[in-house]
Amino acid sequence: MDTSALAQGRFRARRAARGSVTEGAARAGLTARGVIYLLVGALALQIAFGDTGEQADRGGALAELAQQPFGAVLLWALGIGLVGMALWRLSEALFGSVGQDGRSARKRLLATVRFAFYVFVAYSVLSFATSRDQSGGGSSDRQSRDATARALELPGGQWLVGAAGIAIVAAGGWIGVRAVLRKYHDKLRLGQLSHRTRQLVDVTGVAGGAARGLVFAVAGVFAVRAAVDYEPDRAKGLDDTLRSFADTPLGPWLLVCVAAGLVLFGVFSFAMARWRRV
Repeated sequence: MDTSALAQGRFRARRAARGSVTEGAARAGLTARGVIYLLVGALALQIAFGDTGEQADRGGALAELAQQPFGAVLLWALGIGLVGMALWRLSEALFGSVGQDGRSARKRLLATVRFAFYVFVAYSVLSFATSRDQSGGGSSDRQSRDATARALELPGGQWLVGAAGIAIVAAGGWIGVRAVLRKYHDKLRLGQLSHRTRQLVDVTGVAGGAARGLVFAVAGVFAVRAAVDYEPDRAKGLDDTLRSFADTPLGPWLLVCVAAGLVLFGVFSFAMARWRRV
């Protein structure tokens, strides 16, 4: 009896410890994501008003951060936070996430994809922090063109790139629609939010998520065009995708709206880091 109680106590202690580590990693990762979106949005706003030649992507955000006081420390903190995000997504893939269907195969597969993505992002940030290469590991535009060119050379490359582009468009639509429908409410500790705080979170969540989804969808459209035309230069990274908004009939004001939305998504990420259920 005593042995059984002791074993159960140890199991609860391990589960609590694992839960605390996972929660800390998740909140650090969401905070790091917020920093990146804030910086990218701010750089895009500067581009809209013609005030910068920096890249409005992850590389540009890292270069901007490196120029700040204690830049090296900030870069390492950002990289470690993103490692936390990757570990959190890994735990969701292995053990399931919050919610009624958190252990479903679909949710675990999605968590696995997110884990792989954040491993790549964390690696690029930590590599930048180590080398302080001001290119940030290369612009997103060049990386997109190079990856598209390699994919087009494969057997069935056009179909592969086209399918990837359609998947990105679908992902962007999914992100935007879920944001507008406020699906993130399912993951928030709404009881801890005052009415006014909840309104502010909704403003950042809806506007920020819609802007993020739009950027994904437009980038996917460019990938589809690259496949159809068999022209890798048609593919665009985050920076060129954002700049394309300024080339519409609405001019730079559309870019201003999208950039402001990305800034709001950064703020929303901070709110998620504070009130998300993990």
